[in-house]
Amino acid sequence: MITDRRQPGTWPATGYEARPWVRSGDETASRRALLQVRGDYRAALPPLIAAVPALPDPETIALADDASRELARFDAEVGMIAVPFALILLRSESASSSEIENLTSSAQQVALAEIGRSKSDNARLVAANVRATTAAIELSDRLDGNSILAMHDALLRDTAPEYTGRWRSEQVWLGGGGISPHDATFVPPHHTRVPGLMADLVAFAGRTDVPVLIQAAIAHAQFEAIHPFPDGNGRTGRALLQGMLRHGGLTRQVAVPVSAGLLHDTNAYFRALTEYRAGKAEAIVTAVAEATFAAIRNGRALVRDIQAAAARWDSLVVARSDSSVHRVKEYLLRQPVVNTRTIAAELQISEVAAQNAIDKLVDAEVLTQSSAGRRNRIWQAPEILAALDAFGARARRHHG
Repeated sequence: MITDRRQPGTWPATGYEARPWVRSGDETASRRALLQVRGDYRAALPPLIAAVPALPDPETIALADDASRELARFDAEVGMIAVPFALILLRSESASSSEIENLTSSAQQVALAEIGRSKSDNARLVAANVRATTAAIELSDRLDGNSILAMHDALLRDTAPEYTGRWRSEQVWLGGGGISPHDATFVPPHHTRVPGLMADLVAFAGRTDVPVLIQAAIAHAQFEAIHPFPDGNGRTGRALLQGMLRHGGLTRQVAVPVSAGLLHDTNAYFRALTEYRAGKAEAIVTAVAEATFAAIRNGRALVRDIQAAAARWDSLVVARSDSSVHRVKEYLLRQPVVNTRTIAAELQISEVAAQNAIDKLVDAEVLTQSSAGRRNRIWQAPEILAALDAFGARARRHHG
């Protein structure tokens, strides 16, 4: 039995240790600047939490319980709707998580990236984040070190494959100068400590004596304190949060876009991560719970907008019940930018049938052509793109 004499509402704080700084010799800076970064620096030393009782104060527990009930309710009600909202909400979660890292892109560009036709680097990064979140959910039945590495690989394998497949092997830091960690805002633990800290985090994530939302919030904050990768920690950490919500059974059908709630007030989110390191775990639990309420309000509005568009399309498109145009309509709800090749491949129909369906939808003003000319044509569903962009606008209304 674990015993703990801490009072509810306390959590072991992150410590710090002195580490010697060894210059690489490749630094480009003035002699004065180089002289100022000599000597030891202080690296974080996060506590081991695998066996620490999670003891938030009663008010935080009650808030987390309320948020958990809302999560389960929203998951159940959206899961009963026939149209494919799981992927819509997953993309919305991934776009919001990316925007927290200042990676912004329109819904149109993200949809273009998903069919390999976007020229936007940010859009391709958001599409990669969709893969990372998908991996987190698919691997949620076995949350371990390998599954976290797989999430990170899904995120960065196309843009920074040199960082994937392993924990970091160098010191990283946030803020401050680029030549040393001496003036950094935060210096995560030395890389030699990362494997042990991640094994401890995985052990904490596997516990069954902590309420799921509280456990997921704390695990996310601990992950960010460890910062186990050279890049992609924020997005991978929020994908892990989604995986833990699924692992714990709070979500079964959809990825509730919690990151959209965090995006609503990123300053409060980053403050909560800082307070977690100071031994105030209730701050990040509160931030995730409040983000959950905001995300569900926004998610319900998105669902209503998509349903309204689908209903309008049904009233405009007249075709036999077995016509492929109906399947294309449903596909557009989750992939609002298409070409004949992607429709044919996804629905396993001929490109001629795909083009015939597109033509019917253009005549009904469901689709508009978004590329010039007759070669490599692309069509888009403006109502779905508008709904997705409106979701993003609501999420960032008080951003910053």
